[in-house]
Amino acid sequence: MTGWGWRMAVERSPALVALVGAAAAVVTLAGLRAAASIVGPIVLAMILTIGVSPLRAWLTRRRAPFWVRVAVPLATLLALLLGLGAAIAVSVAQLAALLPGYTRQFNELLNSLTRMLASYGVDERKLSAALGRLDPSQLFVFVQGFLNGLLSASSAILLVVLMLFGMCLDAPGTVGALDRLASSRPALVAALRGFARDTTSYLVVSTVFGAIVAVFDVIVLYAFGVPLPLLWGLLSFLTNYIPNIGFVIGLAPPAVLGLLEGGLAEMFWIIVAYSLINFVLQSLIQPKFQGGAVGMSFTMVSISLILWAWVLGPLGALLAVPLSSLTRALLIDADPSKQWVRGLIGSEIDRPGGTRDARLGEGRGGKHAPPPAGEGGEGREGGEGHGEGRGEEGREGRGEGG
Repeated sequence: MTGWGWRMAVERSPALVALVGAAAAVVTLAGLRAAASIVGPIVLAMILTIGVSPLRAWLTRRRAPFWVRVAVPLATLLALLLGLGAAIAVSVAQLAALLPGYTRQFNELLNSLTRMLASYGVDERKLSAALGRLDPSQLFVFVQGFLNGLLSASSAILLVVLMLFGMCLDAPGTVGALDRLASSRPALVAALRGFARDTTSYLVVSTVFGAIVAVFDVIVLYAFGVPLPLLWGLLSFLTNYIPNIGFVIGLAPPAVLGLLEGGLAEMFWIIVAYSLINFVLQSLIQPKFQGGAVGMSFTMVSISLILWAWVLGPLGALLAVPLSSLTRALLIDADPSKQWVRGLIGSEIDRPGGTRDARLGEGRGGKHAPPPAGEGGEGREGGEGHGEGRGEEGREGRGEGG
């Protein structure tokens, strides 16, 4: 089919475009899944490099030498990765040693459940046969798989370090490249800057509130005498990055241990305490700081979680929101003809300075809109794709605000 014939077919049949796009998406995702062991660490390095952009921008404002602006963020990320990897490794070993000790409590719980159901007329022999196949270690198999998946990703530390070094080294130059591209591709540059700015906000706010929630959860578990409270605090912190279902994943293991240790009453109060902490900090307070940084509806976030977890495993679940935001920036926000899609997948949650859609829309008329008041250089920092702030030359010529 000639170029003219293809154009006519597209204009007459939008469904054809959807089918071709869906086929391309399937091929792309299948390729990413096949190369997950390589793609995962590279994506992790990119997201982490964006996450430390405020630190790099602060060093730039202090006129730190180039090597300091590269070395300090890199050292910070390496320390974070090594510490987290060591904590996960210890947690997996502790969990494996803990589970066999609960066989007796688990069997007693099953016997009590069998007698209770039998009193309501359920066939006790069939019930005993069905429940007898249960293993207490199976209750935590998901947690073990999740932690093992993260541990395997962190084991590719050489690739992550190599990518982090390269991205931190290239970050200052990426700013200038996007500045030069802004006049000819304003929509693309605005989309990339919006993605990096919102990703930085999401990572910083989620990390801070995840740590606060984890501390309160550990205090609660210590108060109830639940084994391995630090492990469950770490799990609570990690699952804070998993949208929608992360709270349930972080709550289930300590609640089950509370049931085995102290019965239904202890499990009930652990669930109440976890729910209260989550509601106050993550449902009432955190959205006021995070605003509309995610830029997607609840349904789209849920779909992205399932999709990226299938493609990249546990690491994909943790990075589902940044990965979906990057996909949206490249395929939708960067293309003025696709702006109608934003209304279908976007969220109406406002953030300081307006919604993300409104900010991006200001730059579609041909000129890049300046960042909202109060963000100044940070709006530019996001634009490089690695979150770096403007160089000294750019700020002297145009000012930090744009």
